[in-house]
Amino acid sequence: MRGSSKLAPYLFIGPSLILLTVFSLVPILLALVISFTDMDLSGLVDYGNIQFIGLENYINVLADPAFHKAILNTLFYVVIGVPLVLLFSLAVAILINMGESRLFSAFRVVYYLPSVTNVVAVAVVWSYLYNPTLGLFNYLLSEWNLGTVPWLTDPTTAKISLIILAVWRGIGLNMIIFIAAIKGIPKSYYEAAQLDGANSWQQIWYITLPQLRFAIFFVSITTMIGWLQFFEEPFVMTDGGPLDGTISAALFIYNNGFKFSQFGYAAAGSFVLFFAIIAITLIQFRLQNKAES
Repeated sequence: MRGSSKLAPYLFIGPSLILLTVFSLVPILLALVISFTDMDLSGLVDYGNIQFIGLENYINVLADPAFHKAILNTLFYVVIGVPLVLLFSLAVAILINMGESRLFSAFRVVYYLPSVTNVVAVAVVWSYLYNPTLGLFNYLLSEWNLGTVPWLTDPTTAKISLIILAVWRGIGLNMIIFIAAIKGIPKSYYEAAQLDGANSWQQIWYITLPQLRFAIFFVSITTMIGWLQFFEEPFVMTDGGPLDGTISAALFIYNNGFKFSQFGYAAAGSFVLFFAIIAITLIQFRLQNKAES
């Protein structure tokens, strides 16, 4: 009986570990091996055509001007998109939590729906909204005599257009996380502040925000990782154009792997991005630890 009780935890986590190994760890290891080879379509047909080339793929990727542009675009997405998602999702969570009407419960669903809607369908709809001649946005701007905007035809404007869509989609999930964290703050803090004469905004600034520091840190980490892997929106709406103005690092990897069939080169690019994400995450953890000490 004692032996079976010791094995029980392993039986419970065993299926999850098997799935994790088969569908996550093994593919990562295979991709790492492929990144040191010149694997392409001929290598898929006959493994004898695959040659080990060492770090050549990594050297070429790091020297590739297209990859440099993809990295700069990705950093543009991160620097602008991540703070906007944090700001809007936190603001929406606080305002919904302050509301006492049942209508605010419906607002949770309204803001959360974009997060669970298929990203391809959403991107297609927004592509029509951004259409320079038939799109709703330019139609409204024309009605107000404000002129038209090249939403997806100018490189910089196209990046901002994709960010607007991604921020709209990203608010809902983070809002739910912040609302859950706000509900965990003891009400006694607010009652004591009210007795001291603090108004609602003072309570938010001196109680809510400090108590949400761990939730804000968690959301910032997960949001930044997601934006560093920014892929679906530029893939569906612009295909990296115009003039590679919206291509992200993830889209660059996809193009080289599935359009140009340079599997080894794409795998090397994916691991460069992988190590960059790890480095940025570790820096954030270190900054958080310094802030707490």
